Amino acid sequence: MSIDDVEVRAGEGMNIIRLVRPAKKNALSTAMYRAISEGLEAGERDRDVRVHVLLGSDGVFSAGNDLGDFLAQGGVAGQGFDDGLRFLRLLPMLKKPIVAGVDGLAVGVGTTILFHCDLVYASGRSSFSTPFVDLGLVPEAGSSLLAPQRLGYARAFELLVLGEPFSAERMLSAGLITAVVGEGEFERTAIDAARRLAAKPAAAVASSRSLLRGDLVPLGERIEAEVRLFKERLSSVEAQAAFTAFLHKPTRDDGAAG
Repeated sequence: MSIDDVEVRAGEGMNIIRLVRPAKKNALSTAMYRAISEGLEAGERDRDVRVHVLLGSDGVFSAGNDLGDFLAQGGVAGQGFDDGLRFLRLLPMLKKPIVAGVDGLAVGVGTTILFHCDLVYASGRSSFSTPFVDLGLVPEAGSSLLAPQRLGYARAFELLVLGEPFSAERMLSAGLITAVVGEGEFERTAIDAARRLAAKPAAAVASSRSLLRGDLVPLGERIEAEVRLFKERLSSVEAQAAFTAFLHKPTRDDGAAG
């Protein structure tokens, strides 16, 4: 199953989901959110699949949400919001491990999705940023809970509120990513780790992962709280002004944001 911008392939115990929209820096459109969710759900149902693998393209993991597409689909009242919300609610519910390979830009949801991954391998040129506040919005994907847990409050505030970009080395020391690898090694390293994980006893992996993750009820509640605030902020004067300024940047060529 795939669309032009998302490839989904299952084999060798892995469910590989690859973003292939390099012209838009893998900015996530409504159709892409839907395809990723469907791919993950199919992988969860497939008894031969033991692990999910998320990959971007050379030089870019994802530049975040495609704001132009989001607004064209009706904004908060449209299909784009519904498909994005489906994806965000699905992430903490996945029973199978998630391995990610990152090279280059990881912006907005391109960064926050990684907080739900069990193993993340990033090239040294990767950069992580979340410009939600700059757009008059709030963090999403449960990152307001997960980031302080993983990074500590000070670094989480720097990432999510100040909007400071983090290098791969800094994210490694902060604890979000597993290892920094060479530019041409991120995909091979991620798939190799996923293949080794898929070869392990599935029930033991699932039980161990469940113990490590702990109680997920607070995470689900935080995602819903973020969604409520996100909706409120979308209609705010601050957000409207930020969206207008962003979409009319003379040098803007991708329509992507947080």
